[in-house]
Amino acid sequence: MEKITKIVGLIFDLDGVIVHTDMYHYKAWKKLADRLNIFFDDQINNRLRGVSRMESLEIILENAKTLNPSDSEKEAYATEKNETYKELLKQMTQADLSKDVAKTLYELKERNYRLAIGSSSRNAGLILDKIGLSDFFDAVSDGNNITNSKPDPEVFLKAAEYLGLKAEECIVIEDADAGVEAAHRAGMKAIAMGDAVLHNNGDWNIKNFNEILDILKQL
Repeated sequence: MEKITKIVGLIFDLDGVIVHTDMYHYKAWKKLADRLNIFFDDQINNRLRGVSRMESLEIILENAKTLNPSDSEKEAYATEKNETYKELLKQMTQADLSKDVAKTLYELKERNYRLAIGSSSRNAGLILDKIGLSDFFDAVSDGNNITNSKPDPEVFLKAAEYLGLKAEECIVIEDADAGVEAAHRAGMKAIAMGDAVLHNNGDWNIKNFNEILDILKQL
């Protein structure tokens, strides 16, 4: 019989899982793309989910007809986008954290699970502060401490390390297929939600955040 490892830690993607910031990312990229006269729409924006800032920029630049920016110019574009994004994030409040997510997270704490963020975003700290969760998670692994974006497993492996847990003791909650793949490559099970459900690669698929509680009861 296969040995069942006890699940101790839960690692959450941030954007699209804990809180929805897609609109702010889209507006910031759209502003840059419009200034550079580059076509950018929702379909292209969906390709950026779970992808680092510089990789996102490269995807956007695929539609640049005559633009051939240098590496330093690309860095400047990425910085410009991020500054716009951070300005937009200032609009966020604790009201952006849904009651369902908040209630579920606190229930998980009550059940003594160790909780971490595993996000490619370099603004995870700012977002968590805005929604009132800056001191809630036991660990935060984000774009500031990784060199490889999802589907590379680095962000989740570091989250587990920060929690002091083995990979097999953790479950990842993700809304992007690249994140689900990263979880599997890290040796972790994955709960898929949002767009990730469409790919059917998660070990479990959920529609509502609180379904995480039911899954854990069965383990």
